[in-house]
Amino acid sequence: MPAARLAVHVAPGSKRDAIVAVADGVVRVRVAAPPEKGKANEALARLLAGCLGAPHRAVTITRGAAGRHKVVVVDGLSTEEALARLSAQAGTARRLL
Repeated sequence: MPAARLAVHVAPGSKRDAIVAVADGVVRVRVAAPPEKGKANEALARLLAGCLGAPHRAVTITRGAAGRHKVVVVDGLSTEEALARLSAQAGTARRLL
């Protein structure tokens, strides 16, 4: 089973959740959740899962849980496919349910 390994830069406490850009293999993301008690990490996982069409349980933060620079693994997708899907949604805000 393929697993995408993504380098992600997160800006917590933003006005809305959004994939800002994908450049040089790094996904830049904004999340509205504050960086406390894992809330921003949870928002990041939900945003990526929703944008990639993957179940929430398929998204795992493997490095950088306490920082802005993270490594995220998404089961069921190749890295190329994940980056392509996120690139297509870059610049669009997404509201979480």
